[in-house]
Amino acid sequence: MNYVMGEAEQTKQRAELFRYVDLEVTETTLRGTFELDGQSFVESVAFDGVASLDTPAVTAVAQLWYLLAGLSYYKAGAARRVDVGSTPLGVKGRALLEAALREGLAEFAYRNELSLDDVVITGGRAITTNAPEIDPERVLIPFGGGVDSVVTTSELAAHLERTLFVVSPASGRFAPLEATAATTGLGLVRATRILDEQILVRDGALFNGHVPVTAMVTLLATVGALASGRGGVAMSNEHSASLANLRWRDVDVNHQWSKSWDAEQLLAGALSERVGPELVVASFLRDRSEIWVARAFSRLTNYHHVFRSCNRAFSQVLEQRLDTWCGVCDKCLFTNLMLAPFLPRATLREIFGHEPLSDPAREAQLRVLVGAGLDFKPFECVGDPDESAVALVKVSELAEWGDVELLAALAEEVSPDRTFEELLESQGPRRVPAHWLR
Repeated sequence: MNYVMGEAEQTKQRAELFRYVDLEVTETTLRGTFELDGQSFVESVAFDGVASLDTPAVTAVAQLWYLLAGLSYYKAGAARRVDVGSTPLGVKGRALLEAALREGLAEFAYRNELSLDDVVITGGRAITTNAPEIDPERVLIPFGGGVDSVVTTSELAAHLERTLFVVSPASGRFAPLEATAATTGLGLVRATRILDEQILVRDGALFNGHVPVTAMVTLLATVGALASGRGGVAMSNEHSASLANLRWRDVDVNHQWSKSWDAEQLLAGALSERVGPELVVASFLRDRSEIWVARAFSRLTNYHHVFRSCNRAFSQVLEQRLDTWCGVCDKCLFTNLMLAPFLPRATLREIFGHEPLSDPAREAQLRVLVGAGLDFKPFECVGDPDESAVALVKVSELAEWGDVELLAALAEEVSPDRTFEELLESQGPRRVPAHWLR
């Protein structure tokens, strides 16, 4: 069966076998080949700003990327058997792959009403540890042009050599990301990701859904770090990323699984197994709330008119990208809500070009964000309902928002477990090394 080019009347049918065929590592490019019931897919990633990728340590990490990158193509048929072939796996690498398949694809399974409990993973060779020569004072920062990565870049210790890591699609660079990156004044390492065009075709024969893309980006950043002698990768995933959207068939479904604390620890274990413990890959914001991050960002005025935390600015399809905030998506609404306690209302309106918090058409979305709706948390990178409720209560108390009756009404309905002040403190464990701190 061809899982992409099926006839209109063809119904979705699960594949039997997904194979990892080959990973090619050259000086500047990774090229992974996969096969789904005989149908071949190829993804390549070209790097700029690094030395050769073709070293034992970099190749070892590239193999982890290859294992997770395959999930973008696995999902086209949700095969019952996964054969990693001769790809070095390792105990912790297998644990990462299994979790990425079952938990990282939990939203995909939910949307397609699939159970992935029957998937069997076979193959894999033993691994050897290849310790690289790296400098712990040199840190690579995956940068998305939004609030979180801007805060990480600004809050990391000034004595560190900080460099940005940017992933661009083959369709062209993201203008808001490029503008925000330029505002930092820092150098960057770039990876251009070229997806197999077959997987971008959308029809009734193809299973569609979310994949653990942040984990893939983390591993690409790690490739870039090792290929340039850097000893750290500073992610920007907050505490709330670990909270599931819902529970379904005894499985936690978390849109942000690959940003979660569990995923961070699995990635760290698999990387240590391959390149030793000296490399540090950790989220700088792991123990921080969205409110803490918003407060930190509110002080970084240079970025207020260039940053973007709206998914519609980052479409893979060039013609579908917006040049402005859309003002209607959950991320626009959430970002507006988080910043409202810290920035004047007029400033927010100038930044967004819209005012989602006072838009009556956003009431149902706002109710869901703060836990007063009947639905679960949106499948978006937004904070947990308790944090959103705390921010809402704070905003409702501000005189300049007094004319928005919905805010006051919702504030009476919610009963968050934490206070505004508590959310400005540490929220839990983290793996951030001392030398990253000021």
